[in-house]
Amino acid sequence: MEPTVKTLSREDRFALLRFVCSFAWADLEVSAEERAFVGALLLHLEIPEEERSQVHAWLAHPPDPAEIDPLDVPPDHRRLFLQEARKVVEADGIVRPDELENFCLFRELLGLHRGADVLPAPGRGCPR
Repeated sequence: MEPTVKTLSREDRFALLRFVCSFAWADLEVSAEERAFVGALLLHLEIPEEERSQVHAWLAHPPDPAEIDPLDVPPDHRRLFLQEARKVVEADGIVRPDELENFCLFRELLGLHRGADVLPAPGRGCPR
């Protein structure tokens, strides 16, 4: 059975949010739509109000890259993490080249195949 955001442990939920926030920063700014997406994800994940401050901090300043390693994502959760990364990248309706590049690199580092959770289109594929 594929995991869902609701079946993730507390630790994995925060790891997911850290990755999603880092993708929101891929183009060096977090749009209102990306903030709204993260806010909705916080609610969907049922993160208690008193624990949301860290996520709000990640939206104010990008998460520390040293704390983000795709290889730390459990294999069973990789597709789910990639799906949520795609959703935040698409949240503002504009997929910029740096966002696409980060998505493709993330997919590659997760060991997922090219068609995994789609996205590429601008140049008809992942930049190299």
